[in-house]
Amino acid sequence: MHLTREEEKILDGEYGEILRKCMNLLVSLGEIYGAEKLIPITSAQISGVSYKTIGDIGLEFLDDFAKENVKVKVHSTLNPAGMDLDNWKDLGIDEEFALKQLRIIDAFKKMDVEIGCTCTPYLTGNVPKFADHISWAESSAVSFANSVLGAKTNREGAQSALASAIIGKTPYYGYHLDENRKATVTIEIEENVLNNNVEESIYGAIGYIVGKEVKKGVPYFKNLYKLKPNVDDLKSLGAVMAASGGIALYHAERLTAECRCKKVEIENEEKITLGKEEIKDAYEQLNTTDRKPELICVGCPHCSIREIKYIAELLKKRNYKIKSELWVCCSLHIKAIADRMGYTEIIEKAGGKIVKDTCMVVSPIEDLGYDVVATNSGKAAVYLPSFCKSEVIFKDIKELLMGE
Repeated sequence: MHLTREEEKILDGEYGEILRKCMNLLVSLGEIYGAEKLIPITSAQISGVSYKTIGDIGLEFLDDFAKENVKVKVHSTLNPAGMDLDNWKDLGIDEEFALKQLRIIDAFKKMDVEIGCTCTPYLTGNVPKFADHISWAESSAVSFANSVLGAKTNREGAQSALASAIIGKTPYYGYHLDENRKATVTIEIEENVLNNNVEESIYGAIGYIVGKEVKKGVPYFKNLYKLKPNVDDLKSLGAVMAASGGIALYHAERLTAECRCKKVEIENEEKITLGKEEIKDAYEQLNTTDRKPELICVGCPHCSIREIKYIAELLKKRNYKIKSELWVCCSLHIKAIADRMGYTEIIEKAGGKIVKDTCMVVSPIEDLGYDVVATNSGKAAVYLPSFCKSEVIFKDIKELLMGE
């Protein structure tokens, strides 16, 4: 790799051990993937936040960084924690877990990372421009940034995203290069699906199939626009493809950024067609139980205010009666708007909770007594069995709330 004189000084330790470690990590990544240089980034999204996922080793690592008084150089936002940072007692979180989680948050705060604790930073102010180079972790956020916004990022890990945030640069390889952003397979939806009214969970089912079939390629959706997906649907689609196949970028005709700005190149003629049978099979695979849910959990990725409004409207129609516990997961920012709009009051009147800062996947719900979780999230349906040892019910939110 070619390094500037300033970058060489950092790598040589002239600016301290922490910066040297960060630069060494970025240079090592660059050399592994054949990057010719480092490039500046405009923002970072940092994962490795929940105490459930990083444990004591991760906590000690972050404590060491924070003690050295290093600060991030670009706008940097933070992934969900393992609990609601303010209302963790109400959720039944163990105090020892909570105290260690708060130490993790404090370490990031000392590094000047924005403590929004959300997987949807683009809903809370971290919105890169088209073609911006960024360094984002969290698979669903990476997919949204690459695909819907048209920014450029690889699927970073917790340490590489933090290192990039501190240095302000990332290695120039992978999806930062236009030649690697070409579509590799065309996805076409059959008319027997397009002609039906669809609810939001269908995007989880479609994404689940495509993720498993395409694996780490770049899908191109030829006629998805005919289903009229909104931004939340595109968010959900990308999230489950990332969960089931590691996909970090997709294109959709008339919908995603690069398709709207230029003609997307397709490298080969491979094609996947999805009809009712394939989608039915996806639902069957994502549903792992016939038992009744102990917890209905939505917001993976975190809910937008539009999604929370829809949930509140459904609960009013249901006359505020639900039998299961309900978590509606979102960011601190969206929760504040929900409070002002009266949606929080409606959800709480029905016995539900708006849970901020965390979600069902990275919180320790397996220690809270929830064995059967219902969700409209394809991503959560993929991860819950392994991350939380949960049985899963995967359906539309309307069916989950109105069909109990």
